[in-house]
Amino acid sequence: MLVVLTVYSVIMRYIVGSPLMWIEEVQLACMVWIVFCAAGGAFRTGDHVAIELLVDTLPVPAQKVISVMVTIVVVSVLGYLLYQSIGFVQVFVRSGRSTSILRIPFTWIYGIAPIALFSMILNYLYAKYLKPKKEGAAV
Repeated sequence: MLVVLTVYSVIMRYIVGSPLMWIEEVQLACMVWIVFCAAGGAFRTGDHVAIELLVDTLPVPAQKVISVMVTIVVVSVLGYLLYQSIGFVQVFVRSGRSTSILRIPFTWIYGIAPIALFSMILNYLYAKYLKPKKEGAAV
């Protein structure tokens, strides 16, 4: 949808000469939802960027200790962001703010954040501790 809207916007602006003012609001909502929805899936499949060169050179017991420390840091940061995102969304609920042209409530746009952060925590823990490991996979 984002790609179609962007192409349509370019055509309207540069070929037809009639820019669409509302399209930016829809593109913002699409981008926010795409980023947040994809993040949980990236945790589940292990597609986030990771630099493991140094850790892979350490002995296995040290790798396990670092793995636990990384898990604590990741879950703590995601938990903090989850807590903050709930407050962020509550501000929009209380204020009733919406976009200026289409009047899309910001709650609808940013309401995905707490859901996605919770999903990220669950997916990270699933991928780390419950998902079957492939043979030869790193610790």
